[in-house]
Amino acid sequence: MADLSLRQLDKKYGSFHAVKGLDLHVEDGEFVALVGPSGCGKSTTLRMIAGLEEISSGDILIGDRVVNDLAPRQRNISMVFQSYALYPHMTVRENMGFTLKIAGRPEAEIETAVADAARALEIEPLLDRRPAQLSGGQRQRVAMGRAIVRNPDVFLFDEPLSNLDAKLRGQMRTEIKRLHARLGSTVVYVTHDQIEAMTLADRIVIMRDGLIEQAGSPDEVFNRPATRFVAGFIGSPPMNMAEGVIQDGLIRFGDGETLPLPAQFRDAVTAGQRVTLGLRPDDIYPVGHGLHAGEAVETRPLEVALTEPLGNETLLFVRFGGVEWTSRMLNPRDLRRGETVDFQIDLSRVHLFDGESGRSLRTA
Repeated sequence: MADLSLRQLDKKYGSFHAVKGLDLHVEDGEFVALVGPSGCGKSTTLRMIAGLEEISSGDILIGDRVVNDLAPRQRNISMVFQSYALYPHMTVRENMGFTLKIAGRPEAEIETAVADAARALEIEPLLDRRPAQLSGGQRQRVAMGRAIVRNPDVFLFDEPLSNLDAKLRGQMRTEIKRLHARLGSTVVYVTHDQIEAMTLADRIVIMRDGLIEQAGSPDEVFNRPATRFVAGFIGSPPMNMAEGVIQDGLIRFGDGETLPLPAQFRDAVTAGQRVTLGLRPDDIYPVGHGLHAGEAVETRPLEVALTEPLGNETLLFVRFGGVEWTSRMLNPRDLRRGETVDFQIDLSRVHLFDGESGRSLRTA
């Protein structure tokens, strides 16, 4: 395995600037997920690492080698695609060993590598089948097996689970996590699904408009988002947002509602400053049905506009600050639409973002 470095990596398609001076270092054995909305540059970045897209400027290093001008097969990387890219006329065994065969490896070495990968992925009974005889999850395992046998320096995954149903995606996430723990491989994983990124990655890189908006551990990007964009992108259901103005030690919203300015932001804002308040659904809840028990709690009677029962929790939709907020009610009880309930708002869990720049106002 090896580390991976991107230095001022740039990609232009005519006048369109897809990737803008990207700097990123992936440690040997680290699992890094690139996430972001469609068109943010994450797949283009992955394809440049793989050698499938020419770079406009900058450098790509695998280990201590600059690989800018090397063909994909010379970079010692393996890529797993969304579409599996299996040869339909070959068996699973032949698909997995094909890259080693064309590289001229001895037959015995190929057989051993395929057998080891099949054992790791628990697909030994499938080795003599063809892709048409496999389910989507089995095909994805075969695609991963084909990548493993090459013993690459870096594994690249391009939205590998997006063609699978929800249950199978969950199972395959577990398989990929176990595989990474077993192999200790360097992984760059592109996905639009922030749940995949949160559950799989050691570090998440959130991209927007060809730039890195924030890079950090799943805990960091969830609990300490650097920008309003990151706060809204990471988390399911997404963070509640409401626009306000700082006045007399309060956050005043457009509909006249107010909340006390949380203590952690008193030295970070000025009177008259426009801000965006962010609060996750876990941090606003009916009294007695919350996850946290913070000391700085405001209680407000709010009308329930809609409920979504989910078994051991219920999502509630209420209006506050001129917008609709989502609340996660744990150990739920029956509530009706139109019913007014006392909700607790945990001010210690509030996020504030500058109204102009969108940057977090948290200073510590």
